[in-house]
Amino acid sequence: MKNPESLSAESPKRKRGRRPRPAEAASAGEIAALDQELLRLIARRAEWIRAAAAQSDPAAQKTLAAALVGEELKKLIAHREGALPQKSLDAVVRELLSGCRALIRTPRIAFLGPLYSFSHLAAIHRFGQSVDFVPVGAIAAVFEEVQNGHSDYGLVPVENSTDGRIADSLDMFSRMPLPICGAIDLRIHHTLLGKCPRSEVREVYSKPQGLSQCRNWLAKHLPAARSIEVTSTSMAAQLAAEKPGAAAIASLQAGVHYGLDVLAENIEDNPGNTTRFAVIGGQPPERTGNDRTAMLFQVEHRPGALAEAMQIFKRNRLNLTWIESFPIPGTDRIYLFFVEMEGHRTDARFRRMLTSLQRKTLRLEILGSFPAATVVD
Repeated sequence: MKNPESLSAESPKRKRGRRPRPAEAASAGEIAALDQELLRLIARRAEWIRAAAAQSDPAAQKTLAAALVGEELKKLIAHREGALPQKSLDAVVRELLSGCRALIRTPRIAFLGPLYSFSHLAAIHRFGQSVDFVPVGAIAAVFEEVQNGHSDYGLVPVENSTDGRIADSLDMFSRMPLPICGAIDLRIHHTLLGKCPRSEVREVYSKPQGLSQCRNWLAKHLPAARSIEVTSTSMAAQLAAEKPGAAAIASLQAGVHYGLDVLAENIEDNPGNTTRFAVIGGQPPERTGNDRTAMLFQVEHRPGALAEAMQIFKRNRLNLTWIESFPIPGTDRIYLFFVEMEGHRTDARFRRMLTSLQRKTLRLEILGSFPAATVVD
């Protein structure tokens, strides 16, 4: 059998009009063998996971925990060259790890629902689909699910690159400072969905953020249509499926679920529109060397108190990647400050900063250290 290189070299000599024999057809047996080997290796990994879970040895348990997270596997595929795009490899690894975790115990994941909301899509990116998804009706309910032990993890939005902070999430962190064990930056692509031609759209449904993030596009392309706020993009898609002359701004996946046609894609005004989600609950992840640490604090209500606190971060060479002020519920203009910084809570300079900051604050909560998030589509 000739290899693909020899076929390519001979192709100019072939008679004009004759199609060369595809290399794929000539190597069908090789593909079958590769498929068998791939499945065999997947099965071996799964059996190793199952066997390691039955052991009580601390070293084996540590190795098992690392294998379930899969950081080393993710590093390998991040630097591997090949024909498959990174996005495809990420999806394969995500579902492999999700299936391996389910061999031990199927985790329950709470998020702001309903299904096919952007929170649901972020949860799939983080945990894969071998989990029990628990859609709830409010961000507060996500925290309560985790706090009460009904769900293993929760996923809540904390910031959008267009609309800024998510106040409901910060409010719940101030009331119920559950640990953050991860973060995900999801690129938000809005799609106009409906069952009628775009020229017949009279009403556009979406959650307030969806309408806000597409307001310029709507003003230009659907100036006569009325914008109507609903509680979620998935509910908007359901209404568009039921009402004549209605359209929804939602995810492409929601459109598929409700049987809607795509009237326009990527209608967000900001093409770099992303939402950052925090993963709450679970065990603290291992230090990776590319980590972020989140915390909240309150200082005295006096001139210079905040400046003194912020100087501590500079003195210890800690780079802040996010800072938000948030009014403490039930007070008269007294604020909490949420910050995220580069580094891990076990770093020496973080510990030095913490010792100094404790002397300057009335309240101080470390929300957690976790691997730095990368933007996913």
